[in-house]
Order: sequence, then C-alpha cells, then structure tokens
Amino acid sequence: MDEVQDATLSAEIDRLHSEHHRYAQRLEELLQKPYLSADEQLEEVRLKKLKLHAKDLIFALERRLPVVA
Repeated sequence: MDEVQDATLSAEIDRLHSEHHRYAQRLEELLQKPYLSADEQLEEVRLKKLKLHAKDLIFALERRLPVVA
C-alpha cells in the first residue's frame, strides 16, 4: 500500500474515532438523566448502533494499515 492510501486510511480512522467519541459523549449525557422520553430512548438505541458501527469500521481499517516495526 502506498503512502497516499496510508494517509487516507489514517485520516478516515481519525474521523471515525471522533465520531465514536461524539456518540459516546451523547450517550453519557442521556444516561445521566433519571428518565428518558420516547424520543431519547430511540436516540439511545440509534447512538449505540452508530457507535458500534464506527468501532467496527475503525477495526477493519486498522487491519488494512501496514504494521510499522
């Protein structure tokens, strides 16, 4: 894999890490509430799925990066 592809993969991984962190922060905000509205409950489920999807993508992309010794 060439350096341009490595840089592109690294940039995408960084973007996904930011998304994952943003989802985690919002989930934490929701979990601090004693009760969630119906919309907030749906948002919680959606955020958990998005967070997991981002994590899966990060893992898949990291496996494509060459190992630097």
